Amino acid sequence: MNKSELVSAIADKSGLSKSDSKKALDGFIEAITDALKAGDKVALVGFGTFSVSERPERQGINPLTKAAMTIPAKKVAKFKAGADVDNAIN
Repeated sequence: MNKSELVSAIADKSGLSKSDSKKALDGFIEAITDALKAGDKVALVGFGTFSVSERPERQGINPLTKAAMTIPAKKVAKFKAGADVDNAIN
């Protein structure tokens, strides 16, 4: 499912227009992104938790030259599905 399909699904299930559904989805994404930038965790009970994890610096190999290289540390976004989502999938 891509973003436009998700907007259509939200519009169908909520009774909102597609333009209002797109605004709501964009607002949702922006709010979560802002919270993660600030280092906060976003927990949606039953759905899941968005968080930021720090990946340490590590050694790797350049696949073209086979030379050793250092992969820098960075922050990554993580999502852990909640119990309701896990149960719905299984």
